Amino acid sequence: MPQIIVLPHHEICPEGAAIEAESGQSICEALLKNDLDIEHACEMSCACTTCHVIVREGFDSLNEADELEEDYLDKAWGLEPESRLSCQAVLGSDNLVVEIPRYTINHASEKH
Repeated sequence: MPQIIVLPHHEICPEGAAIEAESGQSICEALLKNDLDIEHACEMSCACTTCHVIVREGFDSLNEADELEEDYLDKAWGLEPESRLSCQAVLGSDNLVVEIPRYTINHASEKH
């Protein structure tokens, strides 16, 4: 069972958090299941950027981002090479360290 270490975020987890997750689960699902209320305006349908995270460790153990996710990531605040939409990033077997950016941009699309 992989562990996700969430770096401190001023609203979601000021002290940071370490949670157990299941392989095959998205980062977003794991966070929500552990009462870390990351935004997910599009209900995890890959139609916004509110669940954007930066994967500081373990990036290569995640599934590969598809073209739609990459297109939305281009619109994310604070985009970095290790950015993913947490609703689309599926856990492998490795532990992760993730950072939730301070800000989000909510441009949810009804047409996806």
